Amino acid sequence: MTSDRTPHHRLTGPPLTRRRLVGAGGLGALTLLAAGCGGGSSGGGDGALRFSWWGNADRAADTQAAIDAFEAANPGTTVSGEWADFTGYFDRLATNVAANDAPDVMTLGGAYPREYGDRGALLDLSEVSDLLPLDGIDAAALSNGEFSGVQYGVPTGVNTYCAVVNPALFEAAGVALPDDATWTWEDFEALAGELSAASPEGVVGAVDPTTADALDLFSRQRGEGLYTPDGGLAISAATLEEWWTRTLRMSQAGATPPATITTELLGDAAPEQTLMGRGQAAITLGWSNTLPALRAAAGEPLQLLRAPGESTGQPGMWLQASQLYAISSRTRNREAAARLVDFLVNSPEAGRIIGADRGIPTNAEVLAAIAPDLDEDQRAQADFIARVTPLVGDALVIGPVGSTETRGVVERLNADVLFERTTPADAAQAFLGQVGAAIGA
Repeated sequence: MTSDRTPHHRLTGPPLTRRRLVGAGGLGALTLLAAGCGGGSSGGGDGALRFSWWGNADRAADTQAAIDAFEAANPGTTVSGEWADFTGYFDRLATNVAANDAPDVMTLGGAYPREYGDRGALLDLSEVSDLLPLDGIDAAALSNGEFSGVQYGVPTGVNTYCAVVNPALFEAAGVALPDDATWTWEDFEALAGELSAASPEGVVGAVDPTTADALDLFSRQRGEGLYTPDGGLAISAATLEEWWTRTLRMSQAGATPPATITTELLGDAAPEQTLMGRGQAAITLGWSNTLPALRAAAGEPLQLLRAPGESTGQPGMWLQASQLYAISSRTRNREAAARLVDFLVNSPEAGRIIGADRGIPTNAEVLAAIAPDLDEDQRAQADFIARVTPLVGDALVIGPVGSTETRGVVERLNADVLFERTTPADAAQAFLGQVGAAIGA
């Protein structure tokens, strides 16, 4: 929701609290709420830390409770929390980093760890490995914060990009739920068409699936992915053309909404504003951590399924760090900063306070500690993650510097395709040219 939405397509989908989805569009006007901005990487004294994150008041309250527990366990160390809504957070963080006034511990996602790491703004966590052990963190999730052989971030938890379905709409249309162990993209298209045809006006079989995350998944199934490990483009023109040919066909057939509706829904709509949240779509692609908010909005027991096409080629799904904790390279208190991150990701005490708010914990001890307190929706997420973990593909290739532009390129070209202002083949070439220019490929 990882975006969550974000300037970069891989920021885990939109960030969630246990009570609602938080995104730039969901919160509306930009607000920055900060507590105790003194101290920090450029001006902090001994034992003083600044810790920043994005979210809402619910997340802030839980995070402050975790901070209080950390301070109680580490006398002499004080932590000042700074938080904002999603868009406001990254705007403020960029300003602070540019001014050499970054928080000691910051929350990141998507391409930001790589971009800030490449600019020397983040600490190589191997330098504090004695205080921040990572052996208890799932290796696939941990790879989200590593590039060029350097670990810059630690995952707060994980989710995955998948299919979300509304069984009630399937039942009302007389269409059986797909077998997610075998369904293909051809099945996805056919099902969406059947559902639309058998549903009342205003209800569609599927939301238009085009996002940068979906293109990453689709191309990974074909042995590509969006980016190469050395920062180039991996996705092919043929794969892009195949994708847009299908999605245009689905829109024209009414299997997905008309272009006007799809473009109106661009951005960071709150769950209750989405077609799935309104009960007007039977299938959508999205992040597993959006399930509680979408269930609450729709008033239905929505289900998570593996994405189409996972059984017909290479698996394209991956474990995505919901968020990442990173340490400023300019911190004056690296030992205290490392202890704080260690507490947040490896302590059962912190896990019981934060719960599944920042994704399903990947530390088995922490997950076991919070399991009794998970509600039905969180347990559904945890069970799904456990089921797909042995089935997901290779570790994600994090986008290079400039890849924060990819989301906007995809949205513009998708609108051009759906409105038939350009062809799928021309859109594919335009994608390669525009994203290639953004990342210097």
